[in-house]
Amino acid sequence: MPFAFTLPTTSALPFSSFVHSTTHPSLPLAASTHRSVFRSVLKKHKRLPPSSRTSYLSTILATFDDYLPYLLTLEAALCGKPVNGEEIDLALKKEIDVEWRTTLTATIPGREPPRVKGKGLDFEISFVLHTLTCLYTLQARAQLLALYGAITPTAEQRTAIITTATKQLLQANSIHNYLASRAAEIDASCAILETLAQTQGGLAALALAEATLLAVLKDDPYPAVVAQDRNKNDKDWMIKPPEIPKVRAHLFARLCLAAAEHAGKAEAMLSASGRIDEALIKYVNGLKRTSRAKACRFFGIDADLGGETGQGIAWLTGGKKQLGFAGAKDEGSKMKGLAKFKKDWTERREDKKIERGGEWGSDAGRLEELRVIEMLEQKWNKINDTINTQLIPPSDPLVANMPLGRDIHSAKSFVPPSLDDDTLTRMRAPPDVDEMSDGDDDESGSDEGEKAQAGLPGAFPGSSSTPSNDNSYY
Repeated sequence: MPFAFTLPTTSALPFSSFVHSTTHPSLPLAASTHRSVFRSVLKKHKRLPPSSRTSYLSTILATFDDYLPYLLTLEAALCGKPVNGEEIDLALKKEIDVEWRTTLTATIPGREPPRVKGKGLDFEISFVLHTLTCLYTLQARAQLLALYGAITPTAEQRTAIITTATKQLLQANSIHNYLASRAAEIDASCAILETLAQTQGGLAALALAEATLLAVLKDDPYPAVVAQDRNKNDKDWMIKPPEIPKVRAHLFARLCLAAAEHAGKAEAMLSASGRIDEALIKYVNGLKRTSRAKACRFFGIDADLGGETGQGIAWLTGGKKQLGFAGAKDEGSKMKGLAKFKKDWTERREDKKIERGGEWGSDAGRLEELRVIEMLEQKWNKINDTINTQLIPPSDPLVANMPLGRDIHSAKSFVPPSLDDDTLTRMRAPPDVDEMSDGDDDESGSDEGEKAQAGLPGAFPGSSSTPSNDNSYY
């Protein structure tokens, strides 16, 4: 976790062909130049090998930060709203027309996501901001991958990594909520998933669920102990065993239940359309299962701390049921035969994904949580069989009576950026073709247009690239 979203790509959009301004004549051309760079880095990211894409995310985010203020300034001007107290006269020449690849739509395996065409600036803004949420989520994934690397992070490093990832997920949540409110106010291409209020609301709930689980992970010592035990390069166990401090088990259980509720809401909203990619639906369902299993584990830890080891084991059995790794007829029994072989093979495959830094975490942490539960189950069963023998009650009544969740994060509003006063003043000057280029004159989106653009003066340093010689659109 978090989910590995695919960044969409887009066609060319020369704003100067669609709008013009009498008060700020350089604004459409400047917006086109920044968008051209943004489009180019998205295409380059798509063509990079998976191992190199993570390091390129910061480059995309930098070009995004340059482009978004221009885009939102164009919207404000078309709506007749002042920008930083300054009136901008902007008129449409013709309706804006642009294409994006929809990456949330279910497709046949092996085929690229379909292109969708939309009209109006609202369509462009919706896809651009949706791309930003994907960027924040992918950056959070890149941060969390360090927790499972060859070098075990210290407690301080672990806290810093999780805190940064949490902030990025909360930023994604705020933008999803902003997009959901925009989609509710405007009738924006209801046939396209990324522009639907229901889709953005579901993705907002998903980001909040992931951020809530990270709040638990920050103070949860058990996953770190299991990860350290499985790390072949870690030698700290030769010096001292890992310390497992007492945790606020009941509070953590309530937080996990809140995450499960958010994940359930996301699953319901995303599944309603019937057209969302199955991998995303499967991930959200796995996240809900993992959250409920974590809640069971923490209720079990709370019971064990209170001297009720038997009840704690029952909670662990309930957690395994939530994960889908235990049946009703074999409570407390170990997996044998083919089931154990399948589990071990799945674990090894997930470990290899983590080593390569690719599509890891597609199970939303189910295997990781299972390892933690099995570690505690083995320890508590040994204690219960030899020292403190207690009856192990059925797990189903315990799980059925779990309380409601408790939220830890409050919703934050997304503040759309705008151009500063100095930039707006520069936009009053006539466009200088020697210093700026539209950059998106290649209506076909061919690579020849990008090669011509790469040598133009005024392009941002490091923004030009030499794409492969396919003549695909994007």
